[in-house]
Amino acid sequence: MKFSTSKTELQKAFQKLSKATPTRSTLPILGCVLIESSDDKTTLRATDLELTIESEISVSLEDAGSVALPLKQLFDITNELPETRITISVDDRNKVEMQTDTGLYDFMGKPADEFPATPEIDTTRELSVAAETLKSIIDATLFAVSKDDLKPALTGVLFRFGPKSLTAVSTDGHRLVRHERKDFKSDNFTGDIIAPRKFLSYLSTQLSTGDITILAGENYLTAKIGQDTIITRTLGERFPDYESVIPGDNENTLKTEKDVILGAIRRVSIFSNRSTRQVALNLSSGKCLITTEDPEMSSKAQEELPAEYDGDDIVIGYNSEYLKDVINHISGKTVFIRLNTPISAALFSSEVDEDSVDNLMLLMPIRLND
Repeated sequence: MKFSTSKTELQKAFQKLSKATPTRSTLPILGCVLIESSDDKTTLRATDLELTIESEISVSLEDAGSVALPLKQLFDITNELPETRITISVDDRNKVEMQTDTGLYDFMGKPADEFPATPEIDTTRELSVAAETLKSIIDATLFAVSKDDLKPALTGVLFRFGPKSLTAVSTDGHRLVRHERKDFKSDNFTGDIIAPRKFLSYLSTQLSTGDITILAGENYLTAKIGQDTIITRTLGERFPDYESVIPGDNENTLKTEKDVILGAIRRVSIFSNRSTRQVALNLSSGKCLITTEDPEMSSKAQEELPAEYDGDDIVIGYNSEYLKDVINHISGKTVFIRLNTPISAALFSSEVDEDSVDNLMLLMPIRLND
């Protein structure tokens, strides 16, 4: 195999592919990138067996062929090179020669047949989604995905496709996000898919404008963005009944400015207990306070919040990190919180949602120290 291309072309491809390379693996071949060159195209592919990224690049081809090459080594050298033309030659013993305008680098590759095969893609269910829409959905939900591998169904985002709507839901057991889009239409597919966190996190960095194609199979989900194909295993688990945990009787309401409450939480939480990160909302018709106390360090803090509160007096505790996360993901300048009791979930939203978007977040309280 022998081809030449620009340093920038290779560098951009290796940067993408590095996201699908495991940092630790018992299979050394997974640290490689598979390069396949034919008269039709040249593709580069990397995988960690859950996420597969394939990228097509432009080359000047002399001899077709395929080989698996060490990705980190290639990524490191292309990062260090100035802009130059790179020629890669591989002999029948997988010995690699990489030549630039000023340098020559020799190293060993591995046989292409040792590299895992591409998962078979089911193309029966195809969707076209606006990149901006998908990115906004991912950014609105990904923060609440669980990182606990013992709860596999919660380590991804549920996408519920309806004929005239799309609902995305994520939860880690403490927080829950339900993001509904009423401007989405699917003529070909209705049903549920749980997309893993890593796949969505990568997609969010690649989406910009235009439409992308999504292929939904029984076990795999495929996204096509320009010359790139991203494949992931779907999470074949049953997602919890999220509607049953969203309360319908939260009649106490708090309205305040997003930046104001975020600033107060950040300052007060500096004095909270390092393990619990506990802060409390002390709400009454006359005064709204954010407080914390850490008996271990003999520290406490409170700030009065300029806010509109309508309801019964209530003192409710939260993990300040979760509270900041939820409020930070509210669109607009105003935060609207609906509460019931100190031990029941609160609902967070912006005061006025967009016409076609309904974004609702739920946060569970924590028990306050006596």
